[in-house]
Amino acid sequence: MKILHIISSPKGEASFSIKLGNAIIEKLKTKYPNSIVKEHDLTNTPFPHLEELHLNAFYSPAETHTPEMTEAIKHSDTSIAELKDADIIVIGVPFYNFSIPSTLKAWIDHISRAGVTFTHDENGLHGLITDKKVYLAFASGGVYSEGPTASYDFATPYLKSFLGALGMTDLTVYRVEGVAVPALKDAALEKGIESVEV
Repeated sequence: MKILHIISSPKGEASFSIKLGNAIIEKLKTKYPNSIVKEHDLTNTPFPHLEELHLNAFYSPAETHTPEMTEAIKHSDTSIAELKDADIIVIGVPFYNFSIPSTLKAWIDHISRAGVTFTHDENGLHGLITDKKVYLAFASGGVYSEGPTASYDFATPYLKSFLGALGMTDLTVYRVEGVAVPALKDAALEKGIESVEV
């Protein structure tokens, strides 16, 4: 199995989404002993926000690209190749202001390419990144899986919809939540890891 680990938290070893993502990968490696893991830390190689040059490169044939366009599209081409090559994708999702961090959003913008990762017609969207298993390693200070704040979780439904539109519909969410809640924080990571089944 080829496993791709997407990291979007800048907190390094202190990050709960990274810890949970690593725990998911360890369980996958136990199940698939010969797995190969590739880690892509978006905070070490941040993707630029889309500008006119990127969009022009996305929507024009490769043979017409200027050297500047060829350079601008590299992040996108590399990341799409990583997705296509992977069997399993683990995405770390630190929960920022009810949604995802901008590092992860920038990655999303670069992997969303009409004719490359999806097509659309009169019947809707058709994803081209198929036959993948995706795990979201979600980490939050509060509890958003249930209760009165559940409606504030805009990250999970967004990622499910977006990744599903690209063809990645086999998706499971695991959570470390309540890490800022005094009564929950000490057991939050252990509870999250224990919930993982692969």
